[in-house]
Amino acid sequence: MSDSRLYSFSPETKEKLRKFRLGTSRAKDPQAIIYLIDTKSQEIRPEDDQVYSKMEDLADEIPDSSPRFILLSYPLTLASGRLTVPYVLLYYLPENCNPSQRMMYAGAVELMRNTAEVNRVIEIESESDIIAIESKLAGSD
Repeated sequence: MSDSRLYSFSPETKEKLRKFRLGTSRAKDPQAIIYLIDTKSQEIRPEDDQVYSKMEDLADEIPDSSPRFILLSYPLTLASGRLTVPYVLLYYLPENCNPSQRMMYAGAVELMRNTAEVNRVIEIESESDIIAIESKLAGSD
């Protein structure tokens, strides 16, 4: 497991991850934060302090050719009428990203999953995957 030591989280980022996870479990609207790997420090950190509640806004913000991790808490009502709030990691891997970035993010996805304490990782490749995320979340529960 030497890969996991390549990447790190600052104490501040770990605290933000914890607060986000605890704070979104009762949210009425979707909540998403974009994370990136800083290529110089190898630190996984939020891209900015923005929390997105509209999937269209989130889709507009992700880069066209760079991978990202997106933490997403998405309240939805199942066909049974039960309310659920899946907390997932969206692993955004656009087809046209460069191989070294692809490898960097692939090496960090399990660390991000474990540190953020998400149950599920969903790979996405495009903005339309983000906008249509509700169907992926609802179809698998």
